[in-house]
Amino acid sequence: MIVATDARQAANERLMLGLIALLVLAVFAVAFELSPGMPDFEVYWRAAGRAWAGESLYRPEDGHWLFKYLPVFAVAIAPIAMLPIQVAKAIWFTGTIAALALLLRTSVSLLPRPHKPGWLLVAATVVVMGKFYAHELTLGQSNLLLAAAVAAALLALKRQDEALAGALVVVAIVLKPYAVILLPWLLARRRCASIVVAAVGTVVALLVPVARYGITPAIQLHVDWWKTVVTSIEPNLLNVDNVSWVAMFSRWFGAGPLAQWLAIGMTLAAFGLAIDVYRRRRTLPFPELLEGGLLLTLIPFLSPQGWDYTLLVATPAVMCLINYEQQLPLAVRAGAIAAMAIVGLTIYDLMGRPAYSAFMGQSGITIAFLAIVAALVELRRRGIA
Repeated sequence: MIVATDARQAANERLMLGLIALLVLAVFAVAFELSPGMPDFEVYWRAAGRAWAGESLYRPEDGHWLFKYLPVFAVAIAPIAMLPIQVAKAIWFTGTIAALALLLRTSVSLLPRPHKPGWLLVAATVVVMGKFYAHELTLGQSNLLLAAAVAAALLALKRQDEALAGALVVVAIVLKPYAVILLPWLLARRRCASIVVAAVGTVVALLVPVARYGITPAIQLHVDWWKTVVTSIEPNLLNVDNVSWVAMFSRWFGAGPLAQWLAIGMTLAAFGLAIDVYRRRRTLPFPELLEGGLLLTLIPFLSPQGWDYTLLVATPAVMCLINYEQQLPLAVRAGAIAAMAIVGLTIYDLMGRPAYSAFMGQSGITIAFLAIVAALVELRRRGIA
């Protein structure tokens, strides 16, 4: 009986890995066909060249294609500027594909009690999130690297390797500054190793540009970074691909104080939910999955420049929800399934420009994710995950 069970598990593992490979190749093919340009990666490559030369990173003349990341990111990737742009793109594209495969595989490993076969969890997650993966790849973005780093950090926590988890959180912050949302959570867990490594690592990351630029220029770089982030918010608020709460309210009520206060209210409510989720963790075997996954899911809505494809960072949370959905109350379960179907099937090529623009203009994706967040909270309140 044990031998048969082991053989069945091994067969399921092979099937899941094979499916991951096929799905990743499919996303690769779609992304490669749609856009070989990778415009966002060109921003990285240009910033890398400036960091290599010790030049200013943040320049208003870059227009829409501003570099909005921490200076350490440009310094860390500076060597890619030594490569021809097309070679650099190929390497980045391949690395991002590998990050997608790692993210899917790791998300399965994070589940403390899998209730569905791994291949089914992967397939269902790709149906929900696939359009975000493809869009990410066509742009040459770094969100898949961020999501893979955080998922790996959660897996390290599951394996009780606190120091490695803290280091991987620092990697995530270097890739995307809004990963700092994880630092208060690590602090709340009161595990010394992860707190110390994450805190020291973050400080070191902020100091890295000093080695290339010197103290005063490095300070100015961080000031310029902050100005760039703040001044680039308003022009993007009414873009239909912006899924943040402030963008949603700005489209509904107009950009201004009302939209900002409503977004602040949503943010406070979200943090209240996150705190409530954390307080209910005591009897669960691995509460970090839902907690970390929920924080990742909230990032695109909290950031004023939360583009729709950034929602791919919710992959661990979505897979968790798919795994446990049958244990939810009927109404919550139906709402979650409907929301995931809306997220996955509202595709531009299927809907056409008018319908898709109207859907995104009314923040349909943002509203659907509110149901997903509500279902995640319900999983914790019922002691399921």
